[in-house]
Amino acid sequence: MKISGIELIHVLPRYTILKLSTDEGIVGYGEAVLEGKSRTVEMAVKEYEKFLIGQDPRRIEHLWQAIYRQNFYRGGPILTSALSGLDQALWDILGKSLNVPVYQLLGGAVRERVRMYKHVQGETPEALAESAKKAVAEGFTMVKTTLAGKAHILETPAFVAREVERVEALRAAIGNGVDFGVDFHGRVSPALAIRLAKEMERFSPAFIEEPCLPENIDVLVTVARATTIPVATGERLFTKWGFRELLEKQAAFVLQPDLAHCGGITEGKKIAAMAECYYAAIAPHNPLGPVNLAASLQLDACAPNFLAQEFVQLGEGYLKRPFVVKDGYIELPTAPGLGIELDEEALADKIYPGDFTNMRWFHDDDGSVADR
Repeated sequence: MKISGIELIHVLPRYTILKLSTDEGIVGYGEAVLEGKSRTVEMAVKEYEKFLIGQDPRRIEHLWQAIYRQNFYRGGPILTSALSGLDQALWDILGKSLNVPVYQLLGGAVRERVRMYKHVQGETPEALAESAKKAVAEGFTMVKTTLAGKAHILETPAFVAREVERVEALRAAIGNGVDFGVDFHGRVSPALAIRLAKEMERFSPAFIEEPCLPENIDVLVTVARATTIPVATGERLFTKWGFRELLEKQAAFVLQPDLAHCGGITEGKKIAAMAECYYAAIAPHNPLGPVNLAASLQLDACAPNFLAQEFVQLGEGYLKRPFVVKDGYIELPTAPGLGIELDEEALADKIYPGDFTNMRWFHDDDGSVADR
């Protein structure tokens, strides 16, 4: 079997589906995208095309090593996002060629279904509470929300009180039998993160996500040591090397590799194994489309230290058989490879040039740039 072609399809709202074709008619799918840089990642994939055409797609580890290591400048979000999409498609081909789900090739399933968590939102504490109640009524055992908006390096007591009020309303709405996470999204400074965490501790969040940006691991350690709430992070880290220091310094105990960015299924499995050595959980990040969800579910199925899976799109209008959440879980897929088939007809009206641009935030008081 040889790779015969690579095609990328940009589809609304901001996904990019990679199709890897073979001379035996097997097609593998991956999600090769970086939010706001879709066309840049597309060009990175095309730069690998000359090398990949004619290669045996079943030599996944060999191809991963060749793509990653034969760049003089390694890693980074663009190159690893391109590699991630290709890696997902290679695993899809291998699974289809052997007529088994990918997780069977990764050691087999350690669970029968995958726990999902739902995003809940609301401009007021009351609206947030209603959103959370609806999710619990649907059967979800975990939800996640974000901070309400922009933050300066240091903030007023009123800002802190507003965020705490939201968390209090959320906990009251779901009770103590349901987990929730709070995504700080790297919007706040470490000092402000510590203040917020201290006030939120009494509501026992499952984790606080990205309480500060990941560029300085030592600062993240400071935040982690200052609170009893577990710290989650990882969506902006790439490859096993990006997660190494995080684990060694015990800066987080919930790791969130994104299989569309971190290096794909190959690297996600290694990151999960590294985390297991430190008794840390994984909760794969996925604010993207159903192809990345399909890849994530394969890892979730076979990772002993899996916690919960993020999703925003189950595949309606993208897949012939969208995923179904029942009582907060998705049953393990049994179809070969990633277990998905694109609905090409439904995709036709979603195709766009890939020119999605991330929203830019500026502080209202002085016009300076705000993290988002």
